[in-house]
Amino acid sequence: MTRASRASSYRRATHRHTLTVPYTGGAERRGPVTMGQANMIRCVLRDEPAHINIHDVWPVPEGTRTESAIDALRALVVRHEALRTTFPHAPGSAPREQVVGAEGEFTVAVLDHEELPREAAGYAESLALAARVERFRLDRDFPLRVTLVAESGAPVFVALAASHAVTDVSALAVLKEEWLTLLAGDALPPLAATPLDLAAEEASPAGLRKSEASLRHWEWIIRSGPQAMFAEPGAEGTEVGTPQLTLRSRRAARALALVAARTGGLPSTVLLTAWCALIAHRTGQTTCVAAVPTSNRFHPRLARSVNTVSQDALLSLDVRVPTFDALLRKAWGAALNAYRHSQFDAVALWEMIGRVTFERGSGFARDVVFNDVSTLPATVASVTSPTAGDVTEGATGPELELSWGPEQVLPTRVLAFVHEIEPVIHLGMWADPALFGREDAEGFLTGLVRLLEAAATEDVPLASLTEVTGLRPVERGPGWCLVDGSWTSPPLVAETLGKALGGLPVHVMADGAPGTDSEGPRPDPEPSLTAFIAAGGTPLTPAEAHAALMDALPGRPGVLAPRRYVIVQDPPAEADRSSAWLRQRILMEGTGRDRRM
Repeated sequence: MTRASRASSYRRATHRHTLTVPYTGGAERRGPVTMGQANMIRCVLRDEPAHINIHDVWPVPEGTRTESAIDALRALVVRHEALRTTFPHAPGSAPREQVVGAEGEFTVAVLDHEELPREAAGYAESLALAARVERFRLDRDFPLRVTLVAESGAPVFVALAASHAVTDVSALAVLKEEWLTLLAGDALPPLAATPLDLAAEEASPAGLRKSEASLRHWEWIIRSGPQAMFAEPGAEGTEVGTPQLTLRSRRAARALALVAARTGGLPSTVLLTAWCALIAHRTGQTTCVAAVPTSNRFHPRLARSVNTVSQDALLSLDVRVPTFDALLRKAWGAALNAYRHSQFDAVALWEMIGRVTFERGSGFARDVVFNDVSTLPATVASVTSPTAGDVTEGATGPELELSWGPEQVLPTRVLAFVHEIEPVIHLGMWADPALFGREDAEGFLTGLVRLLEAAATEDVPLASLTEVTGLRPVERGPGWCLVDGSWTSPPLVAETLGKALGGLPVHVMADGAPGTDSEGPRPDPEPSLTAFIAAGGTPLTPAEAHAALMDALPGRPGVLAPRRYVIVQDPPAEADRSSAWLRQRILMEGTGRDRRM
């Protein structure tokens, strides 16, 4: 039985009612949105709600009364301004202001069952997932949808969906921890920075300088790094349905601790280094570019902030070093550099990305996301794993356990969520099934454990990763080459450009790419692409050709725009030979970057 059908079957044996919960006592305030809020609001307005909303499941301590559970929720709403925040805006526009209310009300749906299913936690998660489907209206809705799951009148779980405009995964973890603290009758810690406090800091001269520096960091990577880590056959589309694979391993945790002790590195940096080494090895890339979303939480003033402060730190790690230890030394500095540049104006960032990718002729694929929340003050067990604290073999956990979970649609190829690194490594991974079959995905995580175990006792040559981990680099096949730091397929570029131009004949030549032309190897080590287009009677300029290809680029990570467009009248008889196209009379040529169409 699927989780959706399980939820449906148990609704029939449920007493359902809704409680309206008033609150008062907070302060009324207003001000500009934060950079993190603006970043997520952009996604909330653009993406499907089931993809951008987040969720969590909180087990209720045994003996808790329904009234106590709800009173604790009410106290959190009064305590945290984010939960009393709305974003007024005109239709068709993005909010630029946030308003904190002093009083209001929210609702709690109570589902009381005669008997809960055996997999009660999974059932509660299915309710939380179902609550993600409806879009939050930013200008009026309370940002949490709360369901209290009870059995014979006793609350067992709180299942909730949350607006990503005011919370992130770490914020939900803080709320869960504080809710449990209130139920236990203990004192809460001092409040962290509020969203309006953070907005004021970001608008200061120092905050604006930091944002500008972040944009320069991102631009450097987007101009010079691979446009996509997974530019290879099978990588298609911008949103992928990916099943969850969870690793729990005491072996991995022991090895991680030994590597950290041997090298003097932080365990979190060691794990990040191992992950990047395997990603770069699997993709055949010389640089690992990965988004690290939790970076801003490492600032003490924001560690426990109930807010959406999660902006990507963009990590660029050059793996062209001989050994794992050498890569670990580079990773420390690269991670710090990424973290320092993770506060930015999201609107300005995407304007820059659009300009730079148009000029370069590339896309920006957020292919790899590594989200390590294991070192945050509040351990995050939400979004993906409502039973993150559970173990299957006593209090210490399994030696090595891999388990499959539900599918989520994600705008990325590989997402890792690190929940815990001791006494077990508890890591969730979502990998594009077109690139990672189930056996491949399991092999990747098993390879991660093997790499940590090998590095626990001695330095590991990176040239031996296949032997050490069992993981082999992708085989792209003939016709693929590295151009401007990105893997691309000239035949695929020609096919995409021809379709974008309504079926015109196109030939793409990789100047200097060894083995990419039918006429033999070329010596130039830095190839570039030239597109020949037989326009016939169709009026066409290089700028129009480039704009058409750029419009077709999203979801095609193996396509890189040519540096030069050469327009001729008719295709040669030998249309597969570059030399034949070179003998055609040129009508017009250029880079196509002179103006944006």
